[in-house]
Amino acid sequence: MFTSSDAFSSFSVDDIDTAKRFYGDTLGLDVRDGMMGNLEVRLGNSAQVFIYAKPDHVPATFTVLNFVTDDVEKTVDELNVRGVTTKIYGDDDLADMPPNDAKGIMRGDENRAEIAWFTDPAGNVLAVVAASV
Repeated sequence: MFTSSDAFSSFSVDDIDTAKRFYGDTLGLDVRDGMMGNLEVRLGNSAQVFIYAKPDHVPATFTVLNFVTDDVEKTVDELNVRGVTTKIYGDDDLADMPPNDAKGIMRGDENRAEIAWFTDPAGNVLAVVAASV
């Protein structure tokens, strides 16, 4: 049914200007003004994410966007230099998973990819994930 259809994801934030700075300046993504004052974030694979302001925004309790990288540790270091905190979960939060290291990276094993989580200014959870296990 949707095999030839374009698709996009969307999520809310509490402040569109702060989101524009974070996704554009801090993360270095291609952020464009969209319809009705919302944002279009263009990703490297020609996909896009639609970010909209919601006055009663409540951050999702799950990861809304994953960024694939060849080197999670290097990417985490770059995020930390840009002021992004990557250790957002304690070991108790991830009881059924391997513990995070001091940088907030969950090191992969044969069943799990290496991953580190962080939040945007609105509290939405994002992640960097290893390109391969």
